[in-house]
Amino acid sequence: MILIGYSGHAFVVYGIFKAAGKTVAGYCDVGEKEFNPFGLAYFGTENSDAALAALKQYGYFIAVGDNGLRKKIYDSLQAKNITAVNAIHPSAIIDGSVKIATGGIMIAANVTINPLAEIANGAICNTGCIIEHECIVGAFAHIGPGAVLCGNVTIGEGSFVGAHAVIKQGITIGKNAMIGAGAVVVKNVPDGATVMGVPAK
Repeated sequence: MILIGYSGHAFVVYGIFKAAGKTVAGYCDVGEKEFNPFGLAYFGTENSDAALAALKQYGYFIAVGDNGLRKKIYDSLQAKNITAVNAIHPSAIIDGSVKIATGGIMIAANVTINPLAEIANGAICNTGCIIEHECIVGAFAHIGPGAVLCGNVTIGEGSFVGAHAVIKQGITIGKNAMIGAGAVVVKNVPDGATVMGVPAK
C-alpha cells in the first residue's frame, strides 16, 4: 500500500492498515518528509512515473484530510484508471446492508454504521463517529471524530462535520458545507454554508 500524503491524517490511515494486517510500503508527497515516524519509503509526487508504477503495483490510499484536495488527487488518478482502495479499521461496526463505495473511503476505529446507510467514494468516517440508519454520506465528505448522524441524514459532497457535532434525524446538509465542532444541527443547511453552536446557526 502507498499513502498519498504523509502527515497527521496519514498517520491515522497507517494505523488502520496496520490493524487490518496490510503493509504500507511508502508514501507520496510534494517533498520527502523529515519526520518519518514509520520509516516509509518516499516515492516522489503521485504523478511521477516511478510513483504511478508503484501505485498500480501496490494500491494506494489518499491520506489527505482536506476534502477538495483529496477529490482533486482522486480525480487525477482515476483519469489514469488507477482507483484508490478503502481503509477500514477492523473495530468498525458496519451493518451488512450498508452500501460502501469502492474508492478511497476511510472508516476509522470504533465507527458504527447502521442499516441501509450509504458511504460514497472518498468519504472520511473518522474515529468513533456514529452514522445511523439510512444516512447518506456524500463523496469526499468528512464526518469528524465522535460526530453523530441520526437517522435519514444526508451529508452533501465535500461537506465537513466537526468533532462531536450532532445532526438531527431527517436533516439534509448541502454540498461543501461546514458544521462546527460540537454543533447541534436541527435545520437543513444549504450548500456552502458554515453553521455552529447549539442549536447551530
